[in-house]
Amino acid sequence: MFSKGKKMKAVNINFEKMDTLIGKGTLCEGFINATGTVRIDGEFKGEIKTKGDLIIGEDGKAEAAVNSRNVYIGGSLRGNIKAEGKVELMVTGKLNGDIIVGDLFIEEGAIFNGNCKMQNNNCKMQIGEVAVEVEPNKEVQMKKNKEKVL
Repeated sequence: MFSKGKKMKAVNINFEKMDTLIGKGTLCEGFINATGTVRIDGEFKGEIKTKGDLIIGEDGKAEAAVNSRNVYIGGSLRGNIKAEGKVELMVTGKLNGDIIVGDLFIEEGAIFNGNCKMQNNNCKMQIGEVAVEVEPNKEVQMKKNKEKVL
């Protein structure tokens, strides 16, 4: 089901245009309400609401409820996500929580424990190199080495 050695194409994000950055070695708790891109390379606990994108770097850890345009996870996130666009789990990414999302992309090696509800008319879900079309407003449960569409 999964191919080895192939990576999904790179994310086109302007890393010079980070509006909010929690750097490596920094622990922050509370509520982030932003209009632009938020990047976490340190640790964050609380709630994140942004009209832009949320990026959790490979060293980043977050325990948070997230409401964002797109979410890119290279580190770990424990909490629920509502993303109007897409959620991408990179090969090093770990997500423990439920998501409501337009499109879901999971690289081989990433970990997702939770439920997924696809909300767009043309929902796309990709796990490794396998792409799946999902009916809108259907719940998708992901379990280790299994995929189940309800």
